[in-house]
Amino acid sequence: MTSEDDPFHDCELDPEAILGTHTFEDVLFTDETETPVNVLTGETPAHSQATVEEATEFAASIDTGTPQIVLPASVETQIETQSKPYTSAAFFHFKATGSLERHHAYHAAYEADAFTVDFEADYASGDLTITVERVEEA
Repeated sequence: MTSEDDPFHDCELDPEAILGTHTFEDVLFTDETETPVNVLTGETPAHSQATVEEATEFAASIDTGTPQIVLPASVETQIETQSKPYTSAAFFHFKATGSLERHHAYHAAYEADAFTVDFEADYASGDLTITVERVEEA
């Protein structure tokens, strides 16, 4: 196998680093995600009001080949851009997995035929669980 055939040829992590099941805690948008409050009125601005159902529908509507998850937007972003309290990203996004190295490794595994990659987004707890397994050759 040449390095060009190896899906991990440009990754800093090898497949062993992501094989198995890994849970990333409190990384998803939840009903408890922090939103800004107007100090004069004590109310949350309309643009920052959202439900998990609305957020997951938004993520599902994005037409990409990669499944999307819903991540919380920072309060600063919500204020500066008057945006929703969430954003969507690929399920292996570095903001969810904690590093660019993991992001690249999960992406490589997801794109490779030699691996199966599944994930579960638990919007009640905010946890994301990703499972990577080698495909058994027949």
